[in-house]
Amino acid sequence: MAEKIQHTYDQGDIKVLEGLEPVRVRPGMYIGSTDVKGLHHLVTEVVDNSIDEALAGYCTHIEVFIRPDGSVRVRDNGRGIPTGIIEKENKSAVEVVLTKLHAGGKFGGGGYKISGGLHGVGVSVVNALSEWLEVTVFQNGNVYWQHYEKGIPSEELKIIGTTEERGTQVDFFPDAEIFETVEFNYEIMKSRLRELAYLNKGLKITLTDMREGRENSETFLYEGGIAHFVEQLNRNKETLLPKIIYIDEKIGDCEVEIAIQYNTGYAETVYAYANNINTEEGGSHLDGLKAGLTKIVNEYGQKLKILKESEKLSGEDVREGITAVVSVKLPNPQFEGQTKTKLGNSEMRGMVNKCVCDKLGEFFEENPKIARDLIGKSINAQRAREAARLARENFRRKGVFEGSSLPGKLADCSDTNPAHCEIYLVEGDSAGGTAKMGRDRHFQAILPLKGKILNVEKARLHKILDNDEIKAMIKAFGCGYKDEFDISKLRYDRIICMTDADVDGSHIRILLLTFFFRFMRPLIEEGHVYIAMPPLYKLTKGKVERYCYDDAELARAQEEMGRCELQRYKGLGEMNAHQLYETTMDPERRTLLRVTMDDAVKADEIFSVLMGEQPELRRAFIEENATLVKELDI
Repeated sequence: MAEKIQHTYDQGDIKVLEGLEPVRVRPGMYIGSTDVKGLHHLVTEVVDNSIDEALAGYCTHIEVFIRPDGSVRVRDNGRGIPTGIIEKENKSAVEVVLTKLHAGGKFGGGGYKISGGLHGVGVSVVNALSEWLEVTVFQNGNVYWQHYEKGIPSEELKIIGTTEERGTQVDFFPDAEIFETVEFNYEIMKSRLRELAYLNKGLKITLTDMREGRENSETFLYEGGIAHFVEQLNRNKETLLPKIIYIDEKIGDCEVEIAIQYNTGYAETVYAYANNINTEEGGSHLDGLKAGLTKIVNEYGQKLKILKESEKLSGEDVREGITAVVSVKLPNPQFEGQTKTKLGNSEMRGMVNKCVCDKLGEFFEENPKIARDLIGKSINAQRAREAARLARENFRRKGVFEGSSLPGKLADCSDTNPAHCEIYLVEGDSAGGTAKMGRDRHFQAILPLKGKILNVEKARLHKILDNDEIKAMIKAFGCGYKDEFDISKLRYDRIICMTDADVDGSHIRILLLTFFFRFMRPLIEEGHVYIAMPPLYKLTKGKVERYCYDDAELARAQEEMGRCELQRYKGLGEMNAHQLYETTMDPERRTLLRVTMDDAVKADEIFSVLMGEQPELRRAFIEENATLVKELDI
């Protein structure tokens, strides 16, 4: 937690930059979108104000409720929004904060030294996009209250009672005229609130769902901060270091917090944050972490005579199998772009670099055996990387990934505009042949996959690139992989996994998703990956045929049709070309599930459990979730 700053926070700290008028006209400019993601961004904006109070040292508990009527309540025990009158506006500071864009205590008034919501549009935008909003402030022994309808106050701020408590409470219900859905998802909210608890050690955050039939409540409090975050990320992996290397340094008004632990796998998992904002594109703090790791591992490799003076490990070698979180807090962060996904403050690179070199150097001095193991792992990674480089060069010489030639078994479509095109990854040559016959050749391509592709969770890069099915997909997609991935070269807008509705089909699908997640993650992040949903049943009564996609639909159909012939599809090959197109490939009638990255941390954890090296964890996961499976074909 940031050190408490003794400062009077009142109406004089609130600065006004411009009005609120444009928000309802163009909501996407302020919250990104009006879909589920945008809806939940409203909660984040309100919670961020409470987090800022915690960073200033005044708030220790944030409570978030999904109330029975579907509205959301966010309450903290901070200082409370100032309630005095701003003379220039002739309005209370509460009303100014809730009705003016860029109004808040973060623009030079001194209310906050460190803040995440630097643009100051948060709570006013939430107000503008809500059907109604109520704010309650507990301050100066009084309870202040005000109600708003679509951003417009119904009355002036008034005192409705007395209290010994302090803090701010915001209740709001999103406007159904603005959002595609106004139903909040508990798991999405849980993911962000848990992340904020990791990033603010000692801060207690409680999430409660009060809706009928969904009652639930969880509290997140991590005294170990991001060290607990790394522990969670690595809990399904075999770790190389017996304990987490944890760094927490205050340098002037800045704070650098780093947690590092290696595992025996090959994936690099690093998350970077600045003022609680996930800087997905990295920036100076991440550059400092990487540079410090590379420098100190090479220095100790030479000091311990494991590396010659002429030998040098690359950053990629040093980071193989790492799980790390770097979180920095600073007074004036410079983010590149409005999305705040890359930190630009150059001074943070040196700060983080020095912290890593100093603390990791101490750790290596105290744990020489662990240092040797880690350096040895990096040397093995270097050898594997060299083997992969040679494999890539060999493939390039042979034109495996480049050139105009496509995989021989790919049945391509005639349209050359990627935005119109889709490719089906089909299990087996038999089903692939049926799909080729049934498809719309103009925009649908078919790539049959033979058997199960390699499990990339357990293999090094040169082995992965030697797999025929993986090579075929890389070449068919046309956009490369890993660091060479270029989404602009993608040849198909939709990549559709179409496998049998049985255990083997599910296994193949998870192998494909694991490959995309580890080697072509932007495909998932930008919504290009789908799962086809072939029917499970066909009911026939006379000349009437009806397809059912799940057991509930089957039960309804049988009740409506009475006695009829039932066919259970266990494989795509059991359908003829017309049936396959009609049920699974026709854009007018098919059902597709889009694969999303709403919770990358959870996805990483699941892939590690299902596809990793520890069968006992996989068994435990299956046992815990067995009741979710209605029917299992063996």
